Parts: sequence; C-alpha cells; structure tokens
Amino acid sequence: MDSYILESLIFIPVLTAFVLILIPSSWIRVIRGISVAVGALLMWFSGYVFFAFEENGSASNFQFIKEYEWLETVGISFSLGVDGLAALMVLLTGIVSITGLVIATNVAKEPKNYYILLFTLIGGVYGTFVSIDLFFFFFFYELAIVPMYLLIAVWGSSSKFKDFARTKEYSALKLVLMIVAASVLVWIGVITIYVQAGAATFNILELSALIQSDKNPLSSDFQNIVFPMMMIGFGLLAGLWPFHTWSPDGHVAAPTSVSMLHAGVLMKLGAFGIIRVGMSLLPEGFETWSLLLLILGTINVVYGAISALSQTDLKYVIGYSSVSHMGYVLMGIGTADTVGLAGASLQMFSHGVMTALFFAMVGAIYERTHTRDTLILNGLASRMGWASGFFILAGLASLGLPGLSGFVSELLVFIGAFRTEPLLGVLGIIGAAITATYILRLIGRVFFGRIDSQWEGLTDLSIKEFSVGAFLIMPIVGVGIFPAPFLNVIRPSVDVIMRGIS
Repeated sequence: MDSYILESLIFIPVLTAFVLILIPSSWIRVIRGISVAVGALLMWFSGYVFFAFEENGSASNFQFIKEYEWLETVGISFSLGVDGLAALMVLLTGIVSITGLVIATNVAKEPKNYYILLFTLIGGVYGTFVSIDLFFFFFFYELAIVPMYLLIAVWGSSSKFKDFARTKEYSALKLVLMIVAASVLVWIGVITIYVQAGAATFNILELSALIQSDKNPLSSDFQNIVFPMMMIGFGLLAGLWPFHTWSPDGHVAAPTSVSMLHAGVLMKLGAFGIIRVGMSLLPEGFETWSLLLLILGTINVVYGAISALSQTDLKYVIGYSSVSHMGYVLMGIGTADTVGLAGASLQMFSHGVMTALFFAMVGAIYERTHTRDTLILNGLASRMGWASGFFILAGLASLGLPGLSGFVSELLVFIGAFRTEPLLGVLGIIGAAITATYILRLIGRVFFGRIDSQWEGLTDLSIKEFSVGAFLIMPIVGVGIFPAPFLNVIRPSVDVIMRGIS
C-alpha cells in the first residue's frame, strides 16, 4: 500500500471525474453513491498516510517518496512525498472531502457536473500537498483553483453585502481573477528560482539542499526581491490582508459543500505554499520579510474579528471569521519561531475542520429557513437541537475554549509571537477576545431566546447531516484533549524547516 498511496490520492479523484463523465446524467443515485464511496476511500488513504507516517523517519523528514521522469531536458519530474506538515494536510483534505461530498448529495441541479468539478478540485488539492517538484506543485495548485469559478457561478447563490447586491457571478469572477493574478507572481517566482539556481531541476528537496549548502546560488538580494512575490502570491489564497476581499464574497456565494472545501482546505494551500516554497527555498528572504508577514497576520486577526462583529449574514460572519483565523496561521509563520510555526501548522488543521462544520450547519439552517439573516433567526435550539449543538461547539473551538482544537493551536501561536514581538502577541490576544464577543453574541441571538412563530415547524438535521457533524466533531475534540500525536508528527518537519532558516 505504501508503494502507490500518494499517486492514488491524486489519480483516484481525477479518474472518478472521468468515470462520472461516462455515466448518464439521469443516474443520480449511482452518481451520488460512487462519489460518496470514493470520498470514503480517499478518507481511508488519507488516514493511512498520516498514521503510517514515521516520526524522525529521515534527515529531511520526507516519506513515501516516489519520482517519475517527465521532462528530463529541463529537470521536471513527477516527484511525490510528504513531510509531517503535508501528512497533516492530507488528513485534513480527507476529512473535509468526505464530509463535503456527503453534503453535496443535496445538490439537485446537474449533480453529475457538480461532482466532476468537485473531484477535479479535490485532486488538485491532494496534488499540491504531496508534490515535491515545483512545476507539478504549481500545476496542481492551479488545478484546484480553476473549478471554483463554475462551482460558484453555476451552483452558488447571490447575496447582499450591506446595501450592495453581490451576484454569484460577481463573486466567482472576483475570486478567480484575484487568485489567478496572484498565481502570476508565484509562477514568475518559480521560474526565476529555477533559472537562478542553475541546477536544472525543479525538485524542491534538491533545490533546498543546494540553497542551504556553501554553494548557495541565490543571493540575499535575489531572495529579498522574490520572497515578497511568493508571500503575496500564496498569501492571497490564505486571505492575507489587504488582499482578502475575495474570500468572504466567495464563501457567501458558494454552495455549502464548496464553502466547506474552500475554507477547509483551499485557503490552506496558500499558507502551505509560503512554508513549502517561500521558507524552504528563500530562507534569507523570509528572514528579511518575516516581521511584515507577522504584522499583516496580526492585522488579519483583529480586522477579520471586527468585521465579523458587524455582519448580520451567517455566512459573512463565518467568512470574516475565516480571514481572522487564517491570520493566526500567518502570525505563526511570521514569528520565525519553532513553537509559532508548529502552532500555525496545527491551526491550519483546526481551522479547516472547524470551519467545515460551521458551513455544514449554516447550510442545514438555510435549507430549512431560506434565510441567513441573524436579525430574523432566533431560538433555533428548541427546534434544531443537534444543528445548534454542532454549531455552538464549532463556535467554542473558534473562540479558543480549552479542551478543543482551537485553544492548543492558538496557544502555540501566541507563545511564538510573544517570543518574537510581544506587542503583536498582545494584539493577537485582543483579536481572540473580539472573536469570543461575536461568537457568543451570535449564539445567543440565533439559537437561544424566544423562538419566532415562523420557525415552529423546523426540523432537525437529517441522518447524513448529523453524521457529517458528528464526524467533524471528533478531530476538534481529539486535538483539543490529546494534541501530542499531531504535534509529534509536525514537530520534526518544523525543526527541519527552521534549521534551513538558521
């Protein structure tokens, strides 16, 4: 199973998309059954990659390495491998994918085409996390982004932001244009690193070893110029302020399962890219610009929390909350500290699971009430007890309640921040306090209090919605109560990355 496990994670979703093309559109139950079954298989393989990962397995801490020649003339190979950070992201992708695919069974409009695009996106996400060749890393990164336009523009919903209408086409186009524009910066950076290194290889491990040797071909000036391109290019997908504006609009317009994948794993690709490419291949550039990244991440935390505080649309609240929580990830990376980077890695996982649960429950509420207006929704806990319970638990993880995953990851980020720039650490904690304010106010307003008569007939979660909620709760509680197994996998990889910086 070890031999082709990473290849399977990439090609199973892609092959499933091709198989679905051949199935008649009228076979809706078959399409849904195949999709959920493949999602379960991907979850099994993702879990295997994470739990079979050996701590301190090699000097570079990369395992399951496979390499296939593709374009030998310029040194491009289909190279795969995972370190502890990538293994955790693979597990996250499996968790969010299976739950998103189950929720997608609610899609009535052209489910066949919807699943084809969804599997293309999932294949791109897996490919990005497991690729150790710069060319294929970028290829899969783009593959994960492209389907988002159609998924939102065709299956999404329009909304209003304050007094301005936001059509689904507007949100989809804004998302794709901004991310593709940022990808141009990344692609320029990739090509310049390859040419300047002069090693005739796109392999990240080989380039990293060369850059860390005495024969480092990338000068400090070169790294100081290229790293900001990578920071902005990848950071935009991670919701980096002030380039974050596409994200809340995209969250709100997207159908539920796409929102889950968008916030759960797609935003992680940006932060992962900063670590895998920016920190590993441009260590001196990272040292120069890390303080700015820390400052911008702190602004993300505070700005996103204040923005969420002023929203009345449930999805906009969660959308700006995602901007805020991705700020903790960027803060942790920007600390250039071992503990901070470990916290950023764990925060990516925690936020991915937590926000997938948020959007799943918001989708269930919207399907029954046909509104996301928090000024109208009230007292839902008396009619939707399970939905309320799952949403509340996700909210408590979001505000950093001890015993849940958000507390552990944010604690590590704060320790890293205080060890680097204490003032920014204080601002980060203030952002967490604002998060507690809007989460508790939202819970009190929407789920408790006297229920309006129009909500008296609401039904609670279906079996599949309950199963999704219960499944997502497990890692939130598991990481919160017993984080050691996750940190043990992450920590050696973090040590290797930080040694490269030093």
